[in-house]
Amino acid sequence: MQRILRNSLSILAIFGLTLSLGAQNACVLDDNGNPVLPGTGAPCINTVVSAVPFLRINPDARGGAMGDAGVALSGDANSIHYNASRMAFAEQDVALGATYTPWLQALGLNDVYLAYLGGYKKLDEFQAIGASLRYFSLGDIQYTDVNGQSTGTGKPNEFEFSLAYTRKLSDRFAASLTGKYINSNLASGQEVSGTVLEAGQAFAADLGFTYRNDNIRTSSGKRNKFAIGAAITNIGAKITYTQDTVRDFLPANLAVGAAYTFQLDQYNELTFTVETNKLLVPSPCDGTDVNCNQDQIDDQSPISGIFSSLSDAPQGFGEELREFTYSVGAEYWYDKQFAVRAGYFSEHSTKGGRKYLTAGLGLKYNIFGLNFSYLVPTSAQRNPLDNTLRFSLLFDFGAASAK
Repeated sequence: MQRILRNSLSILAIFGLTLSLGAQNACVLDDNGNPVLPGTGAPCINTVVSAVPFLRINPDARGGAMGDAGVALSGDANSIHYNASRMAFAEQDVALGATYTPWLQALGLNDVYLAYLGGYKKLDEFQAIGASLRYFSLGDIQYTDVNGQSTGTGKPNEFEFSLAYTRKLSDRFAASLTGKYINSNLASGQEVSGTVLEAGQAFAADLGFTYRNDNIRTSSGKRNKFAIGAAITNIGAKITYTQDTVRDFLPANLAVGAAYTFQLDQYNELTFTVETNKLLVPSPCDGTDVNCNQDQIDDQSPISGIFSSLSDAPQGFGEELREFTYSVGAEYWYDKQFAVRAGYFSEHSTKGGRKYLTAGLGLKYNIFGLNFSYLVPTSAQRNPLDNTLRFSLLFDFGAASAK
C-alpha cells in the first residue's frame, strides 16, 4: 500500500529537505554488524520522512543567519515558527514581519519561493496573541502519467495559518499554545492509478515554553540575559491526498535550545545560542530487520508515532541520537541599530547530511527593521538555499511610544 502517492512525492522532493525515498528498505548488515548499502559498503542512509515538509522551512532571516536556531532567542514577529512563548517577553507591544525566501534559486527557478507573514499583540504585561501565514509556491509544474505523457500543467502550492496565545506563568517563565490549519495542494485533480488526487488538509497544534532571566548581574554591574526555550510543533492529525484511509504523518518536531547575552557596555551586546531539533516521526525500516513491519509503523496514530519516534530507530540508541540536528549561532548588536550574525547547522550523514554555515546582517531604525541571511553549504549534500540571500522586514509599532 502506498504511503504517499508517487506524483506527490516527486513534487515534495524538490523541496530539497533530504527525502531519501530510494534508500528505504535497501540496507544490509556487513561482517561487523553495521548497516551498509549493498554493493558499495557505504553507510546506510535511513532518513526520517514526513508529509508537508514545508512546515519545517525556516522563514526567518534572523534565525536563518544563526544556523537556523531560534527557539530561545528574544521575542519578535517571527516567534510563532520557533516557539510562540517568546512573544510574552518581547520588548514591544505590537510587531509585524514579512519574509521572502527564494527556493532552488541556484537551479535558475524564479517561481519557487516561501513567503511568511507573522506578528503579535501584547494584551498586557502577562499575555500576548499572535498570528502567522506561511505560503509555499512550487511554481509551474508539468504533470505526466506513467507513460510520460502530459496530463496538463498546474501551480501546486501549500499554506499554513496559525493563531497563538502565550501567557507568563511567572516573571521568568511563559507557556504558549498555537493552533494551525494546513492545506497542501500538490496535484489536485490529477489521477494516479485510477485515484484522483485532492488537496491535503490537516489541523495541528504547537506547545512552547520559555524561561528567561534578563537581570543577571555581573561583578562589573552589567545585566546579562539568559534564556532556555523548548517547543513541540506540528502535533496533529495525519494528512492524505486521496479519499483512501491511508494517511501520512505531519513533521512533528521537538526543539530545545538556550541563549546567553553579554552586555559588553552601553552600546555593544553579544548573544550566543545553541539548539537541537528532532523530528517526532517514526523511523522507517532499513531492511536489516526482517521483523520490521513498515505498514504497522505507518498505521500508528499521530500521538503514538510521536512517542515511538523517541526509541524506534532500527539500529537502536546510537541511531536515535543521529536523528538530532544541531545549530549554533551568534549575534552582535551595536546600539540596537546594527547587527552581525553567524551560525552553523549540522545533520548526520545517514539522516540527510545537511551541513552549512550561515551569516547575516540586521538593521533597525525607529519602528523599521531589516534582516538578511546567506547560506553556504559545507558538505556534498545540496541545499535549496545554496548561496541564496533571503530577507525579512520587521515593524515594531510599539517602539515609537517606548522612546
